[in-house]
Amino acid sequence: MGSEHYFSASPSSPEQLRRLRVTLAGRDLEVVTAGGVFSPDHVDAGTSVLLANTPPPPAGGHFLDLGCGWGPISLSLALASPHATVWAVDVNERALDLVRRNAESLGLTNINAVRPEDVPEDVSFRTIRSNPPIRVGKSELHNMLEHWIPRLSERSDGWFVVQRNLGSDSLQRWLAATFAPGYSVHRAATGRGFRVLRVRRHGSPPSEPIDVIA
Repeated sequence: MGSEHYFSASPSSPEQLRRLRVTLAGRDLEVVTAGGVFSPDHVDAGTSVLLANTPPPPAGGHFLDLGCGWGPISLSLALASPHATVWAVDVNERALDLVRRNAESLGLTNINAVRPEDVPEDVSFRTIRSNPPIRVGKSELHNMLEHWIPRLSERSDGWFVVQRNLGSDSLQRWLAATFAPGYSVHRAATGRGFRVLRVRRHGSPPSEPIDVIA
């Protein structure tokens, strides 16, 4: 499949629907995945590290899963916070269809699976949880983060998992330099070759000292 899941709105590879047993938000579930999307045969290791090293999401508000794939992060957020609205965002229409199918089969009515341009401009997010598409390239990734991180609500956090050998440390430095003042950037966890980076929006001006860990 290569990097098709990052770039193709309509993957040309066979769909090859498959059922997968997973544990999300402490529940054993069956979901549907398919060819032409990210990590169709299991919950990706980076996503597992992210889910294991982030706090429970807020009880309500709007949440963002950026680069949602077939939906493990979105489904986990929706299960944990049934009164929240989860925006599952991807450019891959097949991935979005899978998120919708999985949400429906699990009885989750609080997930909106949409393309980036379909998120209303006036929506701000109580949390962002993302295993971002690193292989789109540095420039495209930076543009993506510069668009979405400023849409965090004040006193809210974005959590991003990045493989160490794919540039997690350089991304952390870029985040700290780009989102200041008003934000803090920390390495929240390390595991299985991945870093979990936390970006907190304090507000403008910040109500507490900015603490950046390089």
